[in-house]
Amino acid sequence: MNYISTRGGIAPVPFDQAVMMGLARDGGLLLPQTLPTIDPVLLNAWQTLSYQHLALEVLSLFTGDMPRADLDDLIDRAYSSFRHPQVTPLRQVGGLHILELFHGPTLAFKDVALQLLGNLFEYELKKSGGFMNIIGATSGDTGSAAICGVRGRKGINIFILHPHGRTSPIQALQMTTVTDANVFNIAVRGTFDDAQAIVKTLFNDLDFRDTHHLGAVNSINWARVLAQVVYYIFAYLKLRKSGFESVDFSVPTGNFGDIFAGYVAKRLLPKGCIKRLILAANANDILARFVNQGDYSIAGAVVPTSSPSMDIQIASNFERYLYYLFNEDSDRVKAEMEHFAATGRMDLSGCLEEVRRDFAARAVSEEETIATIRQVYEEHGYLLDPHTAVGVKAAQELKQDRPVVCLATAHPAKFGDAVKKAIGKDVELPPALAGLSTLESRCEVMDADAELIRSYLQQHALL
Repeated sequence: MNYISTRGGIAPVPFDQAVMMGLARDGGLLLPQTLPTIDPVLLNAWQTLSYQHLALEVLSLFTGDMPRADLDDLIDRAYSSFRHPQVTPLRQVGGLHILELFHGPTLAFKDVALQLLGNLFEYELKKSGGFMNIIGATSGDTGSAAICGVRGRKGINIFILHPHGRTSPIQALQMTTVTDANVFNIAVRGTFDDAQAIVKTLFNDLDFRDTHHLGAVNSINWARVLAQVVYYIFAYLKLRKSGFESVDFSVPTGNFGDIFAGYVAKRLLPKGCIKRLILAANANDILARFVNQGDYSIAGAVVPTSSPSMDIQIASNFERYLYYLFNEDSDRVKAEMEHFAATGRMDLSGCLEEVRRDFAARAVSEEETIATIRQVYEEHGYLLDPHTAVGVKAAQELKQDRPVVCLATAHPAKFGDAVKKAIGKDVELPPALAGLSTLESRCEVMDADAELIRSYLQQHALL
């Protein structure tokens, strides 16, 4: 299995190089040269597999020459830190199914991918004897999950940028109270989009990138998306075992990474297994406008919401979907992305018929988010975090005559203020979060300036 760029500017590379490259060297995103398909006969056998064994089967389709025993070991170690034996358990709540993705060490869905990615980085560096400086941007949960995945690891320094004052207090503490010598937290005065633009700027400076051996933990890294594909197939197989042949998924998303993993799963499985992906957006609705109107354009400033991990206007992984929407025409992808960079707008209204074969979308207001947390708690005794509530509301509005799996992307205690507003009482903090406010905290607050960040990284990077 080799990997190519969405913009067509690199020669195909094997999986191990794709993991370490992160962002393609032509500025595009890496994708498999061809997507495999899963034989329907395999599905019956896979229904009885544990999450870890299913991950081994799915990832093996993409990892090329990596010894199966090595991959098996990386997967087992990645998920040994999860608090639920099924890793991502599926629960029925009223007329919906909730896929709980928050049982990892930082209580967010990013752990599913980043515990594995940390092990992959360590594995590849051990083979090469090299080092890397990871730089990533986070709207909230990626940062703590990435830090947890690589803290204290030899040969890795990690630099995480988050928007100052725009994450939940607990999200910020989960990052800044990790004071290992190889961890560097930077709060930028700006938005997640500003932080993400800085990361891409540094990656696109190829001399700087090569000198400092930059590594990517954001979902621009294909391994992040690949690890998330597994839980879609896991949830589908659970429902298939109960007699359902087709399901929908409702996905709260701002960066298009999690829902793109669902799109990949949809293409891997036999036709009709995953019928539709419901894209749930908050007030920052660029992706919902794309699905509903064909309008992918920046509309004013980023709006702060109670679901801060979705407070994004420019969705990094959207480029990967464009590659398939444009029938794998990398020249057209490159042209459209360059036009968007120059104008902040992309007219895709001519593609709506194809888009709607795979997606439906709903933008959910702040009032609806809080009301949904309250309603589900009062009716079912189940507590949602605000991101999950966005997905549940969209599912309630767009549900058809088949099961809908709603992705629960974070533990509600990570967003205690929003949950308290909804149900009128504090959320009990789980052990992983209790006491964070009493710990030593370390963070640099800096302007959202790529040259300032470059200078800081140069001072603290491994060389």
